[in-house]
Amino acid sequence: MDYSLAALKVFCVQLNDARQTPSQNAFTLGGILFQRAWLQGVLVSNEGRLLLDDSTGIIELSLAGEFLLRRWDIGIVPTTLWRISSHTLSVLITIDIFHLTRTGMYVMVVGGYFVRTGDKPMIKVHKMVDLSAFPDREAMWYLEVMEAYKLFYQPLIEDFM
Repeated sequence: MDYSLAALKVFCVQLNDARQTPSQNAFTLGGILFQRAWLQGVLVSNEGRLLLDDSTGIIELSLAGEFLLRRWDIGIVPTTLWRISSHTLSVLITIDIFHLTRTGMYVMVVGGYFVRTGDKPMIKVHKMVDLSAFPDREAMWYLEVMEAYKLFYQPLIEDFM
């Protein structure tokens, strides 16, 4: 992942126009090279998959690492198993991601954008923040994306065409 490429603030529907570059490691959106997308939306679940709905479209989220260990829902505690071996006490934690996240949570997600043949595009999450406690964030997000588009993306797209 090339972190010198900015994560684009976009709506799901805009990602439909993204095209993979010949290098296979990046995408272009109207001439703008990117690997990561910055989205906000409501978490929904479908057939065991975690999806983000931003009201313009739906994208699948792939969570790994620290996100699987984070308690996203207050009051839900992962199952803990204790195992004593030799002189050490170790704790094994089994985690069900759908008990750690709540459908209906409004979240900000930044991560690598991937397109899979015959399936929904996916964001491999690098950063996820629960914004549910800030109801104005959804309205502000639409303004942020429009501002980024008008100030930064639109001039580049117009030069490209």
